[in-house]
Amino acid sequence: MLRPQDTPTRERKSLNGIWSFRLDAEGAGRSERWWNAPLDAARAMPVPASYNDIVPDATVHDHVGDAWYQTSVRVPRGWAGQRIVLRFDSATHRATVWVGETEVMSHEGGYTPFEADVTAFAIPGEEIRITAVVNNELTWQSVPPGFVYDTPEGRRQQYYHDFFNYAGLHRSVWLYATPDVHVSDVTVVTGLDGSTGTVAYAVETVGAEGSSVRVRLADGDGTQVAAASGATGTLAVADVHPWAPGDGYLYDLVVEVLDDDTVVDSYSLPVGIRTVEVRGTQFLINSRPFYFTGFGKHEDAAVRGKAHDDALLVHDFELMEWIGANSFRTSHYPYAEEVYDYADRRGIVIIDETAAVGMNTGLAGGIFGGQGYTTFSPDTVNDATREVHAQAIRELVARDKNHPSVVIWSIANEPESDTPAARDYFEPLFALTRELDPTRPVGFVNVMLAPHGKCLVSQFADVLMLNRYYGWYVNTGELDSAEREWRTELEAWATDGKPIIITEYGADTMAGVHTVVSQPWSEEYQVDYLAMNHRVFDSVDAVVGEQVWNFADFATKPGVFRVDGNKKGVFTRDRRPKSAAFELRRRWTTSR
Repeated sequence: MLRPQDTPTRERKSLNGIWSFRLDAEGAGRSERWWNAPLDAARAMPVPASYNDIVPDATVHDHVGDAWYQTSVRVPRGWAGQRIVLRFDSATHRATVWVGETEVMSHEGGYTPFEADVTAFAIPGEEIRITAVVNNELTWQSVPPGFVYDTPEGRRQQYYHDFFNYAGLHRSVWLYATPDVHVSDVTVVTGLDGSTGTVAYAVETVGAEGSSVRVRLADGDGTQVAAASGATGTLAVADVHPWAPGDGYLYDLVVEVLDDDTVVDSYSLPVGIRTVEVRGTQFLINSRPFYFTGFGKHEDAAVRGKAHDDALLVHDFELMEWIGANSFRTSHYPYAEEVYDYADRRGIVIIDETAAVGMNTGLAGGIFGGQGYTTFSPDTVNDATREVHAQAIRELVARDKNHPSVVIWSIANEPESDTPAARDYFEPLFALTRELDPTRPVGFVNVMLAPHGKCLVSQFADVLMLNRYYGWYVNTGELDSAEREWRTELEAWATDGKPIIITEYGADTMAGVHTVVSQPWSEEYQVDYLAMNHRVFDSVDAVVGEQVWNFADFATKPGVFRVDGNKKGVFTRDRRPKSAAFELRRRWTTSR
């Protein structure tokens, strides 16, 4: 699915702004057909935004169920004779959409886009009413999983991921126009052979029988460096400028559909020419060993929740550059597409993750209290869940396959992985991901409950990604024993002969808490904790990366483990540095 863009043959119109909004915990709107008229008893709601923190009302913050959005838009007069498409960049966790009184689409999954051809309902020059019902309920068959239960005070939701279940229209909504004959998809695979770069391309079109396809590749100055005809082919680029970490050099691939010599449709795709390879315990980008420095992050900020925000995007990247980070993981879901575009341009490396987080009731029992559920069973995470998970992987790869910044697919975070049921669940998902994209390594993030020798899923991974909290959740406050036990486990993982990335390590830290003797929750302890981990990493050659948990403090559900959210951030939620930020900057800005 190609992103909307403005080209000589295409045009887009943003529908972002203030929409009408109404909660519907009882689900009455579906039976009463609320989409058939202007939304009654509605309040204002910004799009994009999570709705939870916009209104100072617990019923909004903790809402479980349907939430209705509605807006009206005038279709541009100049779109007559064009194909008109309505697109939502995301709706968390599922949505159904109507144009006027007609249902046009439904989608499952909170972090990938969906769209529908609405030409039949969108008359150029006239207004259309767009209604979407967004549902935040998690089930054992959703990704991520959870369940809803009844109490005397109303419906409540239990989920197993340790961040707040923000919901709503978190990303942009678009109306866009293309010709009837149009480019529907483009796939590029790049390579390097000495000073020559290659761009293998495959173009898919709709309605183009009898038409031809032409592609042109231009460098950063706009000079054409290669061209070809045909829907598939390979371009050679002499004296190539590769895309590399810290050097986000992009070429521009212009794809055109022609009727004789007339351009019917055109689409422009930024292309970074680079290679990714796992060789033994090395992770190679452009045949050079790469060491990941950076963070697990969240799309999370005050008031707006998980909504995409360009100001925060640029500010966070500036902070990452300041601190010396070269990478991050999209924990624990695909981020807004604007993030990947910006990472491409800035030369920041991404581990791209699905929303499969919380598939571990044993881990959840330690955080949320005993649950009494088995993770994988006919009644919990099952074959139907795996189909939803597989579709999430398909949509992730389809959306992000052309981004040079994306170097690893992470198909799950901290799932149960030490049981035969987990092995059987995940093996076909690894196979699917490799089938969809054989050019990138595939992995998942292993949790401490499945240490080396017990994990049955790591055998399928190209890269070992480990989340470990020695010195925090275990060996709390005892960094000497934590260091010894952590080194022992890490050395065992190194015997697998695969590169190891530490994708989470961190300690909750209250900004401004200082102690003479280093104590948990103090800024001094966070610094000492990180230093201990770094000594361990530096002693094991198979370690090829370190990503601190977390970039910034973030919101969670209430609980005795959390004080106003998770405080493991190196920056506060409003992006103020803790002492650890300066220690990391010293480490990461010194050449390794």
